Amino acid sequence: GGMIALINIFEHPEAYAAAYAGVPVSDLVARMGYKSEGYRAQFSAPYHIGKTAEADVAEYRRRSPIWNAHKLQTPLLIHTNTTDEDVNVLEVEQLIRALKAEGKKFEHKIYQAAPGGHSFNRLDTKLARESRAEAYKFLGQYLKP
Repeated sequence: GGMIALINIFEHPEAYAAAYAGVPVSDLVARMGYKSEGYRAQFSAPYHIGKTAEADVAEYRRRSPIWNAHKLQTPLLIHTNTTDEDVNVLEVEQLIRALKAEGKKFEHKIYQAAPGGHSFNRLDTKLARESRAEAYKFLGQYLKP
């Protein structure tokens, strides 16, 4: 969901008042280096990208938020977790650095060892409630029903 939110606001900024990206996949090129062969095979399958990252790095970059940070125009909040077993925190930290390098305004928080890993803010814990409250407050600044 976080990656989809980022891709949408980068490609269609006029369609969104604000966005929240929770533990977003951020760099498919780097991700292919630390994920399993089975995971990489899903991306290179004909029904997906159709080639490996090595064979078509440009396509993997095109589909990666980190390589599109220059496009940010939409108010954005990013949350990540140091114990995420799916999206390594280094991937999201690199996205944060890329957005800062482009001079983009956004908010972010890196949760330290929040229980639940990738799903940390979907649980009923203190940190999960904190994350959700921050997201609701952030979005409430921009969404006017």
